[in-house]
Amino acid sequence: MPVVLEVTEMRIFSRCPRILTLGGAALLAVVSIGGATSAEELTGTLKKVSETGSITLGYREASAPFSFLDENKRPTGYAIELCLKIVDEVKTALGRPDVAVKYAPVTPKTRISMVVDGNVDLECGTTTNTLARQQQVDFSPIYFTTGTRLLTWKASKVSEIENLSGKMIAVVGGSTNEKAVRGLIDKGQLSGVQLLVMNDYAQGIAALETKKVDAFATDDIVLYGLLAKSDKKQDLEVVGRYLSYDPYGIMLRRDDSAFRLVVNRALARVFRSGEILGIYARWFDPVSVPISGTLKAAFELQAIPE
Repeated sequence: MPVVLEVTEMRIFSRCPRILTLGGAALLAVVSIGGATSAEELTGTLKKVSETGSITLGYREASAPFSFLDENKRPTGYAIELCLKIVDEVKTALGRPDVAVKYAPVTPKTRISMVVDGNVDLECGTTTNTLARQQQVDFSPIYFTTGTRLLTWKASKVSEIENLSGKMIAVVGGSTNEKAVRGLIDKGQLSGVQLLVMNDYAQGIAALETKKVDAFATDDIVLYGLLAKSDKKQDLEVVGRYLSYDPYGIMLRRDDSAFRLVVNRALARVFRSGEILGIYARWFDPVSVPISGTLKAAFELQAIPE
């Protein structure tokens, strides 16, 4: 629009150099004021990051390969790597390459409240995007799709959750997995099943390994990650159909459209360039989980053009 205004000015005032000079000065003043205003109009998370010089990522301590602590006790994983791509985009948007990255641990019980309260700016874990959760927080584009399945003992010969009638199943409290299993119980599709509610994945796998429960129900990709690190992996297996659909997204605060645009831009570029395939392979090839057709389609559909 400024270019159009300038061309119009030149046509109108080309025969009057003095007026043209005044018009050009006025135009420059408008441009200068507009630039200053843009800098002053930062809101929400972008304003917070600009003022504090830091951005805080929420991480999970034992949600491999998405978000976990490495041997040096530093957060790492697939979700963390994607969050750092977003951080790079934030730095570019603010013109602040010096923005520091801070980390804060979250759990299934604290993750939403920590985003809402501003204790973390991006939650980089294994959180399912649901309409109920969108009443409290916002989500990035989908970066993984999974669903509820079971981890159990091979010797138990369990093939579906119905085979666990009269048995005990561990679930993480407040998770979509707990909701899925309770839904089957409420509908009368499971008889005599008891649930042992755990605080996190680490407790769930520990309860199974020590035979306090007969199965652990959570997202199958999480189960594969836990299985890969378990001392009992030769005796355990992931079984059953999907009991839920769980699309993962990075949580951020609601009603923060400027920050959401930066998040969308960062991930759209990763999806559009194909870089996401290399990132996926880096974290999931070691646990032998090939990319699904559904997830690949999600990447393609979310590769929004500039």
